[in-house]
Parts: sequence; C-alpha cells; structure tokens
Amino acid sequence: MPSYRGGGAPVQESPNIIMDEAAIRRALTRIAHEILEKNKGIEGCAIVGIRTRGVYLARRIAERIREIEGSPIAACELDITRYRDDRPLADAASPGVVCSDGDRSFDVKDKRIILFDDVLYTGRTIRAAMDALMDCGRPQSIQLAVLVDRGHRELPIRPDYVGKNVPTSKHEQIEVSLTEIDGDDRVMIKHPREAEIGG
Repeated sequence: MPSYRGGGAPVQESPNIIMDEAAIRRALTRIAHEILEKNKGIEGCAIVGIRTRGVYLARRIAERIREIEGSPIAACELDITRYRDDRPLADAASPGVVCSDGDRSFDVKDKRIILFDDVLYTGRTIRAAMDALMDCGRPQSIQLAVLVDRGHRELPIRPDYVGKNVPTSKHEQIEVSLTEIDGDDRVMIKHPREAEIGG
C-alpha cells in the first residue's frame, strides 16, 4: 500500500499526480548533487532511510551518488517504532541502524548522517528518528532530506534537502508510491471532495 501523510476524517477524494516517475528521478538526482556539494564529497557520510519508503529513497540516493562520485556511500535503514509518540511501548521494536548489507553493527558515531524520509509533515516522525539515532551513537551532524515537504510543522524542524514543496491544507493527503513496494513511482495529493451545493 502507498504511504499517506495527512489530514482529516476519511472522505471521498479526488487525487492529482504532483510528481511522476521522471519528476521523482530528477528530484533525487538534484538532492544527490546537493548532498555532495554541501558535504564536499562523501567522506564520513552515511544515508539513513526511515522505514518504510525512506529506506528505498535512501538507497536510490546512494546509487546516484555512487554513479556521480564513483565511490559507494553507506545506505542504512532506521526503525523508529519504539520512539514514536503515537504508538504504545508494547509495539517497541529493536533499535539500531541496519545497513543494506545487513550490518547491524554500523556505527553512527562521528558520522555526518543524511536522514531521509518520503514526506515531511508535523515533524514528529523526524523527531523520533533523531532520538533513535542518538541512542545508536553520537553522529557529528544530522541533515534531513525529504521527497515532499507539505508544511504544517508542529516542531521546529526544517529539511536541508527537499524534492518538492507542496503547500497543503490539513484535510488533504499526500500519497507516495514507489516501484519497489507499490509497483510504480508517483506522488499524489488527494483533495477532499467538495459537497454538492443546492437542492
């Protein structure tokens, strides 16, 4: 199922595609170049994707960087289940940063971490991810990359790299689909359908 970040009570919705496969590809390529420019290369850097879709985006960025630089960069995944403020502790999962090669011993200490998620909304997911990272070690810095920033922050969190800024209302939803799990690449905005007026 695609991921959703949004809004109000379930309503009939009319979706619009705001990023297709080509737009997502271009956005990720641009972010890869921006990461390289900001960090003056990849030495001491690692990309950490937040499960689920952030992981696949992190892997794609790592592949773009490898193509550009000719050198690999670590692409890891982070499970933040136990750190979320909307889940009971009974749902807790094991903490840790796991790299794509299955190396659970990956050490974030003194690394420049580029944290990747699909949609930035209230900021609470990112806050949970930062708490999880700090429990895994003390990185030199944490930078934030997102495919879509839809606004409505509840915490003072701002991304360093953004694929697309999409102003939304709280009643709208952003749906991200990725080929690896959903079968295609697209980002859609779903607007609540206006009630019919009149008799």
